[in-house]
Amino acid sequence: MVAPVLTVEHLTMRFGGLTAVSDLSFEARTGDITALIGPNGAGKTTVFNCITGFYKPTEGRLTLAHADGSTHLLERLPNHQVNRTARVARTFQNIRLFPGMTVLENLLVAQHKTLMRASGYTVLGLLGLKSFRDAEAAAIEKAKGWLERIDLTARADEPAGGLPYGAQRRLEIARAMCTDPVLLCLDEPAAGLNPRESADLNALLRHIRDAEATSVLLIEHDMSVVMEISDHIVVLDYGKKIADGTPEEIRTNPSVIAAYLGVEDEEVEAVEAEVGLALPHQEHTA
Repeated sequence: MVAPVLTVEHLTMRFGGLTAVSDLSFEARTGDITALIGPNGAGKTTVFNCITGFYKPTEGRLTLAHADGSTHLLERLPNHQVNRTARVARTFQNIRLFPGMTVLENLLVAQHKTLMRASGYTVLGLLGLKSFRDAEAAAIEKAKGWLERIDLTARADEPAGGLPYGAQRRLEIARAMCTDPVLLCLDEPAAGLNPRESADLNALLRHIRDAEATSVLLIEHDMSVVMEISDHIVVLDYGKKIADGTPEEIRTNPSVIAAYLGVEDEEVEAVEAEVGLALPHQEHTA
């Protein structure tokens, strides 16, 4: 069995009298693309916010494991240390690039921690010492590598805000990868993409998993993307886990079909006969 990179144990998140996530447990395995899916309002983004430090869970444990054997309890870390120390990176449903900065600068700003350390927190950078020049050159080379990977080398000096929507999505993912994450969390990366852009996204995520050896956890409503690239899928409904398994297991799971189609479990057989287990289509129209 592959060891988990992320272990979520009995996660509960309450907002006053509202329980958004209830007693959720699952694992995201090292080197896998794990998808977190469910109908609107199922609690997916709340789970992401707990994992990435935006919320502190009411109850539960979130353990991130590194390849060297060290572990980090995410719920106990200050918000900024979730990225800096635990090395969890994230993108959002709405693109959050720096639109007035160039494409290249967006990738360099993600490496500010390394550059600030090399600059002696400004002094060495002002003096132009070799240690800072070497770190700056390495950061630029890393950025150029990601620009080539996302096919934006020719637009490196253009403002990021002028890129097409799909290119901005890829740039945001590349910027997150410039922080060298152990776990990359993507919140609806395929939202608003056309079929060609979705195919480019799939290729990029496979590259991140296979060539960069980075584990991916994603929320996605596009079932064609989820079923094509996911190694493991966790399904939520009303803040509770209703299924956990491979894409094929999830595709034919009666509880999942019931949740997406808005029917009770006992009605599933009748619905299956009518829709032919057409979960991917139903997700697009839900």
